Amino acid sequence: MAIGISLNGKRALVTGGASGIGATTAGILRDLGATVAIADISEEGLATSSAQLGDCPTFVCDVAEEPQVEATTSAAADALGGLDIAVNAAGVVDEVKYALERDMEPWQRIMDVNFRGTYQVCRAAARIMVAQGSGSIVNIASVNGPGGWPRRTAYGPSKAAIIALTRELACEWGDRGVRVNAVGPGYIATPMIQGLVDVGKVDTDRLNNRTPLGRLGTPTEVGQAIAFLASDMASYITGETLFVDGGWMAYGGAGDVKTF
Repeated sequence: MAIGISLNGKRALVTGGASGIGATTAGILRDLGATVAIADISEEGLATSSAQLGDCPTFVCDVAEEPQVEATTSAAADALGGLDIAVNAAGVVDEVKYALERDMEPWQRIMDVNFRGTYQVCRAAARIMVAQGSGSIVNIASVNGPGGWPRRTAYGPSKAAIIALTRELACEWGDRGVRVNAVGPGYIATPMIQGLVDVGKVDTDRLNNRTPLGRLGTPTEVGQAIAFLASDMASYITGETLFVDGGWMAYGGAGDVKTF
């Protein structure tokens, strides 16, 4: 018997759907049979992504703003005829500054978008899912979350908080039929990472040498993991963070990974 992931009949909202992991994930969910709505702060990016997805419903939304999240989630559920999957791919990258050099306003913005935004979307989606007795939420954590990273004192803590939040909500909503999981990407070839490369904040050669698989990941590889966690193939998995990192978290040596 052939076994594969099917999302036929599922209705999904993907935040951060205008580019990167969010846009790619929306396409994968659609290809697996789901009907998809996307939300993002970029109206122009939404138009481009929607055209690629076949004119799916789009919503301009700053996930850090609670009224926008509530209105967007409700409108998406109305447009789709319900909500079975929510993917929290909206996020912003760190300034890459030492703690003593940071201003609080940009620090707070990173926490508001990455952590508060994830929480607010989870809560808005869960109101719908709990009422219907089923649903799956997938959050985006990071390899930056579990460990200590110099000059990542906003992004890292925001992702660590998402890992903890994922566990908390999984325990709170599990007996109501709602699963909550996360993926923890390593370094993925996205516009966000490319922006850091362009300003000299990230060295891809060093990253490749530190990663057991020897390369950056792709948005498709992350999106496929999200689709699995969102699907019935993962029906007994909740509260987990699946690291999609090319072995980054597994490596514990000093310096580059060495092979023979």
